[in-house]
Amino acid sequence: MSATYLGMPGFPPPSHPAFPSFPQAAREAVRDETLRGNLRHATHTIRAKRAGAVAELADWAALREAGKQIKDHTLRHLDRYLEQVEEAVTAAGGTVHWAVDAQEANRIVAGLVRATGETEVVKVKSMATQEIGLNEALEAEGIRAYETDLAELIVQLGKDRPSHILVPAIHRNRGEIRDIFRSQMSAWGRPAPEGLTDAPAELAEAARLHLREKFLRARVGVSGANFVVAETGTLVVVESEGNGRMCLTLPETLISVVGIEKVVPTWRDLEVFLQTLPRSSTAERMNPYTSMWTGTADEDGPSTFHLVLLDNGRTDTLADEVGRQALRCIRCSACLNVCPVYERVGGHAYGSVYPGPIGAILSPQLRGTASEIDASLPYASSLCGACYEVCPVAIDIPEVLVHLRERVVQGGPVTRGGNRVVLQPAKGHAAERAAMRVARWALTHPGVLRGGQRLASRTRRFHPRSLPGPGRAWTGTRDLPAVPAEPFRDWWQRTHGDGEGSE
Repeated sequence: MSATYLGMPGFPPPSHPAFPSFPQAAREAVRDETLRGNLRHATHTIRAKRAGAVAELADWAALREAGKQIKDHTLRHLDRYLEQVEEAVTAAGGTVHWAVDAQEANRIVAGLVRATGETEVVKVKSMATQEIGLNEALEAEGIRAYETDLAELIVQLGKDRPSHILVPAIHRNRGEIRDIFRSQMSAWGRPAPEGLTDAPAELAEAARLHLREKFLRARVGVSGANFVVAETGTLVVVESEGNGRMCLTLPETLISVVGIEKVVPTWRDLEVFLQTLPRSSTAERMNPYTSMWTGTADEDGPSTFHLVLLDNGRTDTLADEVGRQALRCIRCSACLNVCPVYERVGGHAYGSVYPGPIGAILSPQLRGTASEIDASLPYASSLCGACYEVCPVAIDIPEVLVHLRERVVQGGPVTRGGNRVVLQPAKGHAAERAAMRVARWALTHPGVLRGGQRLASRTRRFHPRSLPGPGRAWTGTRDLPAVPAEPFRDWWQRTHGDGEGSE
């Protein structure tokens, strides 16, 4: 079954019964010692370097707040800025297309490629195109898409799935990459050199030689964008290898698929993110390659430019006052590198192109929580708050996680993509809903609450250390809090004697 819904080769959409919930997938992942070792080494290395890079800036907190304010302002006035983008891009010689969902975006891009007569495209790393499953959609139309980012190339050659926002092949070690290059490169183009070892320089050189012929041959390039500057219609891509520069300048036709939340109003606003993004993602003071383009030019670069503005659930997310802060995300991956859950299970367990803490709040909003996997993602967290502390745009991920858990438990109707959808509460939450109803009733009846507190205090010596039945799994890793000898109200009345402890 094709994975056009998720953009993952061979991976079924969330509604498919074979798609595991997060707890099921995580249970399998933690048994893979090689995976855990790869993740532990990589995340610890990246987070340590990031901390050093951030510490160099005395005004980091101010930059973080500025990024938050810019994003919030833009999201509040997104309709106006999107119209400004369309006007500026059109005036600069480009063409703007609007896509309400993945299916429409794929249809637009496939049609644009077919119109050129080409059957191959080279791609800059783009999470938006992975989100909509563009590679699979193009393949269905007889068009082959070549990933040119080194990590994305490894994932594509290995018939694998990305597991990290910044380093999609973070779950692979050098030996595994060498074996993939040796066995798969010849089927996609230039084969790996004879006697290839796992030395990083040799692996990088093999990838360079393999990709160079594709860059020189391709007539169509496909990209995403890290930012779109509304005042000029300029698109910005930041990357570390130079493959993006090749894809953005050599082809005759360039097609960029960009989520509508990537807009920033002005160049001055962009300056903030060009300081916070590289330090948060690669621990660099600035990106090695920052490519910017505005429409087309006769003397340089592609002669035809198309911008596909993608919604695909973003407008619905924007309507949620708590959840909309997920749209601030600038895809730095800092939250993944500090998350104790991600470090142990990796990205595949999240069942989405967006893994880790940000994926746990973004995917259920873009796709809805009607499926088992999306209903389980808000629980893929210990709520430790480390993700919020490192986020360069101050997304309160724990707050959104709790908000989404409430939505999952309550179920009910929502509007998604213009259609009314009834969200079914996830299995296993019936007892939780019943407990919350009982708690609400007790908290609104002071006499009942006082009587329950006194009963709990007088029987505390008989309280078990662990819960029976299904509750055993919960208390297996937690200690039940000790009940005090007397309720706070009784203590207050006894020690103050002013009657305020009674109703």
